[in-house]
Amino acid sequence: MVQRVVSEVLLLLSTFPSPEKAAEVARTLVDERLAACVNLVPAVRSIYRWPAEGDAVSDDTETLAIIKTTVARRDALAARLVALHPYEVPELLDLPTTGGHAPYLAWVAAAVG
Repeated sequence: MVQRVVSEVLLLLSTFPSPEKAAEVARTLVDERLAACVNLVPAVRSIYRWPAEGDAVSDDTETLAIIKTTVARRDALAARLVALHPYEVPELLDLPTTGGHAPYLAWVAAAVG
């Protein structure tokens, strides 16, 4: 049986206009030890209404980044992501984890340590 381990690991979500830009930002976040890992999910479809674009509904293809970091590195990661992101208002959502596989959680913490 796998034991539930309380975690300081966060998942952050952000979308990008292209796989290339998402990969560029992901590499920077990992290189700078702000993120342990970034999964890129290409070709997600985003349907939304954005005030700057009038009242029309937009329908765009984006790349979703699933970013793993720790609570301690979250603010530095967020600041860097916003600085690198091409959108005027980038999506950045924090998802706290409620547990996980202890060796994996330890790896995330060590990777951004």
